[in-house]
Amino acid sequence: MPIARPSTSPIVLDQRAAADLGPRRRGSGYNVAMALDADAFRRLCRARDLLCESPERTPSVREVARAAGMSHFHFIRQFEAVFGATPHQLRIRSRLDRAKQLLALGRHSVTEVCFEIGFESLGSFSLLFARRTGEPPSTYRRRVRRMVAVPGSLPTEAF
Repeated sequence: MPIARPSTSPIVLDQRAAADLGPRRRGSGYNVAMALDADAFRRLCRARDLLCESPERTPSVREVARAAGMSHFHFIRQFEAVFGATPHQLRIRSRLDRAKQLLALGRHSVTEVCFEIGFESLGSFSLLFARRTGEPPSTYRRRVRRMVAVPGSLPTEAF
């Protein structure tokens, strides 16, 4: 289902947005101050929501780009300029955040969490989790569970 496109006034990403993009994009010929109308911004926000939805039905980046009314490559460039991460990076980050929540609750094993958030390989999940958080999922789970004072609540220090 395509995302609706009402006509609206343009939004321009300013130099503060350029600073958020990091050194890789600054000075590389990339047009940081690209004009982005409010409609395109809304469609990108909706696309971000689609990418972070539950793992039962995760649309491909091409499908999300099509729903946003943009070509695949233009969508990735615009998405990264607005949100500071590619669609794939954002999807991985949201999955790992969900994994942290599930591990902190302690109701699921690491394997169950792995499959619940949409990974197909426990080894890949554990390696990526350790790379991004600095510790394996089982260690993270043990450490965070010790912080939980009230069963079923999440410690704010863990995130």
